Amino acid sequence: MTLSSVKAFFAAKAPDIDVIVTQESSATVALAAQAHGVDPDQIAKSICLRAGDEIMVVVMAGTARLDNKKFRARFGAKPRMLGGDEVVEVTSHPVGGVCPFGLPTPLPVYCDITLQRFAEVVPAAGAINAAVRIDPLRMVDLTGGIWIDVAQDPTGPAAD
Repeated sequence: MTLSSVKAFFAAKAPDIDVIVTQESSATVALAAQAHGVDPDQIAKSICLRAGDEIMVVVMAGTARLDNKKFRARFGAKPRMLGGDEVVEVTSHPVGGVCPFGLPTPLPVYCDITLQRFAEVVPAAGAINAAVRIDPLRMVDLTGGIWIDVAQDPTGPAAD
């Protein structure tokens, strides 16, 4: 699946959005920002987490960090990162290419408010060298995402 499922997703739901495939890897925030000529925070990183029995995709600004206290307050459980094999199993996307598009089975998608300050963000697109450029409001609309606030405050102390 992966890249092909993401291309099929956009062909069906947003044919005006092109999947960009680069020669260079964009598997990390720094590499993606360099490959697409954007600020690292414009990279919309997708993290697969478990809260109790629920598996979800959380999308947030590239350099944002998850605030465990905010997450617990929102979801009632401590966030647990999925292992690489489990990420591939539930998303069909490799680590470094995980995105909320073209998933084999529906997963809850939550987008952190850190993305709202940008007119355009660059999430991965199912491969370590693929991405799309998209308005974060449209990304939420296309994925059925829900806005949340679970990132650490960059000006305050880090939460545990």
